Amino acid sequence: MHIEQIYTGCLAQGAYYITSNNEAVVIDPLREVQPYLDRANRDGVTIKYILETHFHADFVSGHLDLAKKTGATIVYGPNANPSFDALIAKDGQELMVGDVTLKVIHTPGHTMESTCYLLMDEEGKEHSIFTGDTLFIGDVGRPDLAQKAASMTQEELAATLFHSLRKKIMTLPENVVVYPAHGAGSACGKNMSNETMSTIGDQKVSNYALRADMTEAEFVKEVTDGLLPPPAYFPMNVAMNRDGYTSFDEVRNQGMQELGVAAFEAAAEETGALILDTRDPAIYWKAFIPQSVNIGLNGDFAPWVGALVADVKQPILLVTEEGKVEETVTRLSRVGFDNLIGHLEGGINAWIMEGKEVDSVDRITVEEFARRMEHSHSKVVDVRRETEYVGEHVHDAWNRPLNYINQWINEVDPKEHFFIHCAGGYRSMIAASILQARGYRNFTEVEGGYNAIRKTEIPRDNQVVENKLLKI
Repeated sequence: MHIEQIYTGCLAQGAYYITSNNEAVVIDPLREVQPYLDRANRDGVTIKYILETHFHADFVSGHLDLAKKTGATIVYGPNANPSFDALIAKDGQELMVGDVTLKVIHTPGHTMESTCYLLMDEEGKEHSIFTGDTLFIGDVGRPDLAQKAASMTQEELAATLFHSLRKKIMTLPENVVVYPAHGAGSACGKNMSNETMSTIGDQKVSNYALRADMTEAEFVKEVTDGLLPPPAYFPMNVAMNRDGYTSFDEVRNQGMQELGVAAFEAAAEETGALILDTRDPAIYWKAFIPQSVNIGLNGDFAPWVGALVADVKQPILLVTEEGKVEETVTRLSRVGFDNLIGHLEGGINAWIMEGKEVDSVDRITVEEFARRMEHSHSKVVDVRRETEYVGEHVHDAWNRPLNYINQWINEVDPKEHFFIHCAGGYRSMIAASILQARGYRNFTEVEGGYNAIRKTEIPRDNQVVENKLLKI
């Protein structure tokens, strides 16, 4: 028996590949399935099952493409209603893979179809459990994502999750290994650890939601308290996972289509496509196509596209660094952005060589920011998360998290100058590009963000000023 956790950092997502005696199973695969095919070919095994823990909201699974290419059976737990052929397993049903057994454990609460898979080794001993979004390391799945589909309130779903955890998970032997679908950074929970695996025993000690003396009411209150609104693209990904999607191969081929400058311009005009520039912000700010939006590939790229672009059907034209097109297309497809028209052949250099207009961001060093702050009355806008802002911030700065720019952008006075920063420059450049795409020119972005600011003598506060926080 061999278990491999395939962890994708930008999505904080864990897929699993398990082999035993010439057979394999894949749990919660990513959209691009070639890595699983390569592993199976390397190991000389046949992929027998594709196990889905639930209809994922934060990424598009590769279950359909993988099933078509291998003949493997897609498996969901009770209450699932996919629009394609799948085995809807019963609670307690056992699936043989080589010499090991995977037991279906229905654990509703995060969603009503949420299911864990308990792996029993060759001797029938309970070895590990693949918990999807039911149980994370240090947290449990948020209970608000399936409210409409389940016709239940988040409190009712949380109560359901409470009983699933206590009756189905916490009763397992303490040495059973816990393999979750996500880790820190995912929007599917609020208190996840950086660790990507644990044990039942460790979680019963360290996970706030598994306290032995916890009442149902306490669980519901603690699990639902402080939940931020989920990203807008989540329901669209659920629909794609449930109802089907275009093959990744087709999406890849379309996104890899090279467009010369003239064809790129024509496509932008004809389709109304968003021009998405995925270069590093340290390069982007100097010269870019007017109205383009920068979300750098070297960051939490796909989740930010999902949060800010939101509509997965939005037509997109790409501008990338050399050699980064395929990676960009792959990462967009993981969160369902399939309407990719193509990319600019030769990148921004080709655009400039054709004599086309470019734009730039008014960016200054932190030293210049410190100098200007001595005499400026301009507002400082901090686009970090509220928790970051609360920890410490520039004196009298306003907190306007990037996540909610589509709401707070209407508050911006186009005649009043302000400085904008984040922690290191990644998020503030996203905000700057969106602001300029919508016609705002009255701001200056601070290079290096708060990481650089804290090394200066610029006055800072570490107490919350209530009217400076954005309330959504």
